[in-house]
Amino acid sequence: MQVNPCRIVLYVFSNLFIMRTLISLSLLTIPLAFGAAAQQPSALRVKTANGLVEGTSEASGVRSFKGIPFAQPPVGDLRWKEPQPAKNWTDVRSAKKFGPRAMQRAVFGDMGFRSDGMSEDCLYLNVWTPAKSANDRLPVLVYFYGGGFIAGDGSEGRYDGESMSRKGIVAITVNYRLGAFGFMAHPELTAESPHKASSNYGYLDQSAALRWVQENIAAFGGDPKKVIIAGESAGSVSVSAQMASPLSKNLIAGAIGESGSLLGTLPPTALADAEQSGLKFAEQVGAKTLAELRAIPADKLLEATANPKTPRFSSTVDGYFFPKAPMAIFAAGEQAQVPLLVGWNTEESGARAILGQEKPTVENYTKAVQRLYGERADQVLKAYGATTDEAVEQVATDLASDRFIGYSTWKWSDLHSKTGGNKPVYRYLYARPRPAMTPEMGNASAGLAGGVMRDGSAKPQPAPKGAVHSAEIEYAMGNLGYNKVYAWTKDDYKVSEVMQNYFANFIKKFNPNGPGLPNWPAVSTTGPVQYMRIDVDTHAVTEQHRDRYMFLDQASARP
Repeated sequence: MQVNPCRIVLYVFSNLFIMRTLISLSLLTIPLAFGAAAQQPSALRVKTANGLVEGTSEASGVRSFKGIPFAQPPVGDLRWKEPQPAKNWTDVRSAKKFGPRAMQRAVFGDMGFRSDGMSEDCLYLNVWTPAKSANDRLPVLVYFYGGGFIAGDGSEGRYDGESMSRKGIVAITVNYRLGAFGFMAHPELTAESPHKASSNYGYLDQSAALRWVQENIAAFGGDPKKVIIAGESAGSVSVSAQMASPLSKNLIAGAIGESGSLLGTLPPTALADAEQSGLKFAEQVGAKTLAELRAIPADKLLEATANPKTPRFSSTVDGYFFPKAPMAIFAAGEQAQVPLLVGWNTEESGARAILGQEKPTVENYTKAVQRLYGERADQVLKAYGATTDEAVEQVATDLASDRFIGYSTWKWSDLHSKTGGNKPVYRYLYARPRPAMTPEMGNASAGLAGGVMRDGSAKPQPAPKGAVHSAEIEYAMGNLGYNKVYAWTKDDYKVSEVMQNYFANFIKKFNPNGPGLPNWPAVSTTGPVQYMRIDVDTHAVTEQHRDRYMFLDQASARP
């Protein structure tokens, strides 16, 4: 069979054309494939005022951006100065891990940090967002951690923002300076300040973070006009402080306070008194000048605060962050005129805070109250009365809880409902006790602020009959799963779902009510006050013990 050469040539060229076409098409698809892959990282890049940050995507689809600086590191000459704006960066900044936590000693056993160590360079915040684009304009939650202004961190699992973010909210946790680094006053600090103020650096950090939110949160899909601040314990006190300060009150649209306000808990002191405390601390660490104080390494200063003679570092009425006493600001209606959701727990402090080691009998309780209140003991025994030994433990718990933090939270609710520009106030009492610990915890026992004692150095505390201080955080933020200490039950998850939905609804529409939830009435200024008792059976309750708070109010105002 004779083969035509022309046919061979035509066959070869035809196949070459087909091969070249296929190669060209495949080359065209390579950039498309790379382009599709590149879209995923680009969705995790957000342009802030200081530069690009790149975060991560959680399994839920929520994007998280951790360790974003909102101010310059407060080190060297910036130690004990108002936070300065963060400097710009040119490369893409990784925002995939938490920044360092503020300088602090290990005080509370219930704090589980995920931070990148501890450092004086600590002014970072974390953002969780479910937004699909910068045009979503979602409500924003900014959460301040608790810890008595001496401990705490935005990386703690109980404050994690992903769960709240899944409900359509941009969630943020903020670091701020603590202890001597955050609240020390000193005459030289006051003199060098352009505002003639010192202390309040931790509060100023929070305010700087709120300004960062106003400038940047739209890029993460948040609405800068709908920023709700929240916190627990010292974080709750911080919320009331930011409401009171002219530096922050116009940066927020709503507020949530869990256990505590500066209207009775850790209130600011006179600047002159705080300056004297600063001088004593300087003398204690052997520093004769401010320059010498700033030259002391951060870890050495922190170590010095463990000395029992170290004075407490208090916020101050400095004429700048606080132009006058916060009580006067709230009384005059000069605070942020915003909706408020606020409450406290049923066992913020225990009966032993009143009784000591004495047995809970009417006789012992009466003697304890007389020691505490002297000539006013009869008024206390009338408001916090117990006619049987069986009733003593509960009434002593109530008194201890109110003295510690219940009264200041009540005062915040009561005063803001009267002077807050007719904005709604929603009050709760959280009553769910934590469940038993998991078997893995062995012989551990609950301690201060829900912490865990393992070393046997302290006597085990009796099992709580109510909700102890800080017990509600994981429930409210939807983060029970982050706490591996307790054997959570179906009832616990039920309570968490209800409480978190209340909080989420308030953040979205300034009203906690919504489908499937028991109705939560706002605080009335004309009739009986109702509040929400949050437990397995969550329901509204009419206030029964206003006389208690009125007495404590009078006692606190007495010179």
